[in-house]
Amino acid sequence: MSSDPKLDNLLCFALYSATHAFGRVYKPLLDDLGLTYPQYLAMLVLWEQDDQTVGSLGQRLSLESNTLTPLLKRLEAMGHVQRSRDPADERQVRIRLTPQGRALQEKGNAVPACLARTIGLDVEDVRRMMRDIGTLRKALDAAAPR
Repeated sequence: MSSDPKLDNLLCFALYSATHAFGRVYKPLLDDLGLTYPQYLAMLVLWEQDDQTVGSLGQRLSLESNTLTPLLKRLEAMGHVQRSRDPADERQVRIRLTPQGRALQEKGNAVPACLARTIGLDVEDVRRMMRDIGTLRKALDAAAPR
């Protein structure tokens, strides 16, 4: 890697532009579900484990509640989730899938396979990249000011 600060030499730009490319590929797949990419991620987490607090969902998605709350309100308006106060701790808001949100899971489960076919990477390539990106994320988290 060059110390010359040109755009094409920046790892952060490579990741940034790849993220935008992912968005362009995901969009038609998620349009079939009626979801945006952030909404899809929230639904994925709820399909993995239903009935969570906003805080635990935000932690899993690396989102602050001021970003997550409007997203969850939109999912609730669409009929996919229900938000309610936790009876054991009124300060906590719990998120639960509705029957409609649970039914969307079957279509949602098909998205990763469609994406994999589109980009043409084999499973080992994807696993290697995910390990490398995970290592990068941990290094960035450790280096970030608190």
